[in-house]
Amino acid sequence: MSDSWDVYGVELTSRFFIGSALYPSPEIMQQAIIASKADVITLSLRRQSPENKGGEQFWDFIKNLGCHLLPNTAGCHSPKEAIAIAEMSRDIFQTDWIKLEVIGDDYNLQPDPFGLLEATEALIKRGFKVFPYSTDDLVLCQRLQDLGCEVIMPWGSPIGTAKGLMNPYALETIRQRLPDVNLLVDAGIGKPSDACQAMELGFNGVLLNTAVAEAVDPVTMADAFAKSIEAGRYAYQSGIMPARESASPSTPTIGTPFWHQN
Repeated sequence: MSDSWDVYGVELTSRFFIGSALYPSPEIMQQAIIASKADVITLSLRRQSPENKGGEQFWDFIKNLGCHLLPNTAGCHSPKEAIAIAEMSRDIFQTDWIKLEVIGDDYNLQPDPFGLLEATEALIKRGFKVFPYSTDDLVLCQRLQDLGCEVIMPWGSPIGTAKGLMNPYALETIRQRLPDVNLLVDAGIGKPSDACQAMELGFNGVLLNTAVAEAVDPVTMADAFAKSIEAGRYAYQSGIMPARESASPSTPTIGTPFWHQN
């Protein structure tokens, strides 16, 4: 089944966005990304400092993968800081895609909704294609769409917690109310079934890093996530059976002949 989709004018075949941090080695990172079949890799300017030729082996592995790059503004706590990192990332990685993070709380790394909107507006005016990391607040997501975001990435739960989808109702509501926006669950995904659940809700994709990078076997785990994302997408497209309050027999008995043995 062909399931390509358009993201800011780029046709993608995978619905798995994968991160490049925390792996035991660049070699394992490369193998895991290949196993994931992801088209998009997220990466942080701050972690590797490519402008100073930091982590050259890491960059060689990234370049050889031939994937689309999605730089992020991880660790930024103000719009000004995030905008500066975005501009530097565009110059270094030669892409106007940016995963926008403006952190408002250091304990749970919750996005600052006010700073996020301010930075989004400024970056869109500067020609960026913004992928904002947000909470699962419907009004915030609506405002991001109003500013011109074609992709919005609400969290499933706080970054790195592996708690999965804490509020499926909120995520499903966003999906229903914003039918024309590409939605990805970003953060909190801990196991393949979490990713499958997100896709079953109708999300367009999943972005994750830690659940693969910190697995005992990152390569096999990346493959498991790829398959779960695909399964969840096909389930959503096929039409998932709604939950019912009462039992319903799978095999009707009325009017059905019974065979009797003598």
